[in-house]
Amino acid sequence: MSNPFAAENGPQPPKILKAPLEIIASLRQLQQHHDPLVLTFKDRSQRFQSYLVEIDRERSIITLDELIPNDGERFLKAGEAFRIEGFHDGVRIAWDCEDPVQVGEYQGATCYWCHLPEEVIYHQRRSAYRAPVQLGETVVSELSGTRLSRPLKGLLLDISATGCKLRFVGNVTAGLQTGQVYENLSVQMPFGTMTTAAELRHISYEEKVDSSFAGLRFHHLGGQEQRQIERFVYQLQREAAAKRKDD
Repeated sequence: MSNPFAAENGPQPPKILKAPLEIIASLRQLQQHHDPLVLTFKDRSQRFQSYLVEIDRERSIITLDELIPNDGERFLKAGEAFRIEGFHDGVRIAWDCEDPVQVGEYQGATCYWCHLPEEVIYHQRRSAYRAPVQLGETVVSELSGTRLSRPLKGLLLDISATGCKLRFVGNVTAGLQTGQVYENLSVQMPFGTMTTAAELRHISYEEKVDSSFAGLRFHHLGGQEQRQIERFVYQLQREAAAKRKDD
């Protein structure tokens, strides 16, 4: 039985991906999970946010969402080189864009078409394996505490031995504070509800999907709760492995 908490799942040195299939697989993670990307232009300190919205494997083109703030578009139009950096499940995924970018439209909004990168930096930095909840499955969660005026109901996106990621409908960022410990985080696992305190590590709102995404770290986890999480992570890991085998 493989152990998802073994040391081999800890921080690893950066890898340089050059095989097209490996590059597409890493970018697909950022696209499917709607992970924010940070764009930085050479010799400029300002940072811009975007999302990877489409991957065209046949034409070797990727589509980026409009920049936030949008004044960064003038640097793209001027042909300035830039770096893209995203994080998924504790993995840093980064690449450089040296070629000109074409401005277009995707689903009624401004977009940018770029060449598929020839190299991608893939750096596993999280010390615990994070298991994603499979598409089509629903794991209801609730966050509550004295600092919240009302409980927040959400869906579990992924979970590890040390924390998890939740999705809430609507913009709840104003009611949450990073670094704050909330007394009750409840996750309805298939074999029972796990409840523990949790610290909010990050929170963001994405207007296009009208959802808030929160990263939480478990706080003073008890032995029983730890065993529940280990059992659930292992179950998700087995389900993911079975799905990959079927695909």
